[in-house]
Parts: sequence; structure tokens; C-alpha cells
Amino acid sequence: MHPIIKWTALTLAVCLPLSAQAHRAWMLPSATVLSGEDPWVTVDAAVSNDLFYFEHFPLRIAGIGKLDAGKAGGPPGMRPRPAAELQLLAPDGSSIKAENGSIGRYRSTFDVHLTQKGTYKLAIANSGLFASYTENGEKRRWMGKEADFAKQVPSDAKDLKVAQNSNRMEVFVTSGNPTETVLKTTGVGLELAPITHPNDLFAGEAAEFTLLLDGKPAKDVAVSVIPGGNRYRDHLGEIKTTSDADGKISITWHEAGMYWLEAELSSKDGVKAPATERRASYSATLEVLAP
Repeated sequence: MHPIIKWTALTLAVCLPLSAQAHRAWMLPSATVLSGEDPWVTVDAAVSNDLFYFEHFPLRIAGIGKLDAGKAGGPPGMRPRPAAELQLLAPDGSSIKAENGSIGRYRSTFDVHLTQKGTYKLAIANSGLFASYTENGEKRRWMGKEADFAKQVPSDAKDLKVAQNSNRMEVFVTSGNPTETVLKTTGVGLELAPITHPNDLFAGEAAEFTLLLDGKPAKDVAVSVIPGGNRYRDHLGEIKTTSDADGKISITWHEAGMYWLEAELSSKDGVKAPATERRASYSATLEVLAP
């Protein structure tokens, strides 16, 4: 099996199929709710088969360490991918920098110093074109900016398929009391608008969120929620749901722990040439606490 990872123009952020065997890209914070006068969070970032287990390759992040492109992983026939751009937003909405970054064979790691009280957002978001085609009898894949498509993809490419991709990956971390400034969505791509604060999740309780596509409610979007640690159990433990007409979803957490949420959609509506399809995905790592 060779799962196809959907690469994008500027960063890695992966749009992955909802299956037990698929490679998944994720960020894992050491904690999401903290107290104290000088808290820090360490974040691991990787791509793996089993959630939150390091066994495939690191999530490459711009400015975080160095990695030989030949060891970076990726689909056959794909050029080495560019590193993902990490966006860190402080509770007041300002941008901050990751610290103590490093990259290893299986994971990238960085620290976030929580100097303000409130909720932080850690995000990787990007968009671009993804093309697959045949050249000289060989399968090729290309990802990049729309402006570069005509320059880098042969005009006589056979079996050409082009998708417009937008992907977003997020983690929320709160120092002290939760705040809402960073919960505001951007209006670009598929996003999660929390009704229940993402750092106020408890086992046995239901949480509500709204899915938005370009700022508007996204209905009939398939959502998968998987608890971490699936390597150590004989079932995936997946929770499946679908957004309603208003884009809303409700999730009841079975137990405390780290969860990975993913939503994705595919559409041919409103797509601009040379793309013939639009793909959008959203994923988040959420921590559910004991009541």
C-alpha cells in the first residue's frame, strides 16, 4: 500500500484519508492547559501511521533544524517538499517565535514560551496546486503556486489531474484562564470555529464546533476523531460524524487523553483552471481532561 499524501504549494500540511492505515501529520503539545508564572510547552511534530508515535518521518518546519531532503519522505516521483511555515499567535493576537527548535530522524521539536495569560494558537496553514501526470512513461507529482504551474508542468503531460488544495493544522494551548481572541477564523479554507472552547474539553461531556469553508458554514463534511495510542489497542476507537446544515458538529469524548480531529472535503464547484477539483482539510490535536 502506498497512501497518497496530498502536498501543497508552500508547506507540508498534509490532507490525509480517513483510514486506520493512512499516514497522518500532527503536532503534539506536552500540555494544553497550564498554570504557574513561567510556563512552557514543548511540541513534537511528525507524520506517522500510529497517532502520536514516532515511526515514519518528521514534519519539516521552516526554521526548525535541518534535514536531508533525501530522508524527508514523500510519495514516489515527488520533488523534495518545502518546509511548513509555523504560525504562533499569542493571546493578544500578536505573532511569536518558536524556541529551541530541532529536527531528528522521526520528529521535529520546538518550545513555546507562554509569556502571556490566555489562549495561544499554533497553526500550519497553506494552499496551492497539486498535479499528477505521466511523463516519459513515469508517474510524476508536482505541487506549487498557480503562477508556476505552466512553467514547471509540461504542457503535453498525459493523464493530467490538477487539484486546488487548502490545508490547516492547529493546536490550542491556554495559560491561566481561556480567552477567545485567537479563536477567530481567517475566512480562508476549511476551519474550525469553536463553540466549546478547545481547552475546555472533559471526558463524558459533549463539545460543539462549527466547520467553515471560506468563512461560510460547511455542511455535510465528514469528520473523524481518533484518540491517541491506537498502536496499543486492537481497535481504532474512531468517532465519526458529519457537519449539519449549519456546519455544526457535536462530539462526546469517551475518556480523557489526546485526540486527533480531522475533517476533509472535495468539490468541483467554483474551481479555477487549471484545477478541476478542490480539496480542503483541517486537523487539530485536542486534549480532553478528566472531569
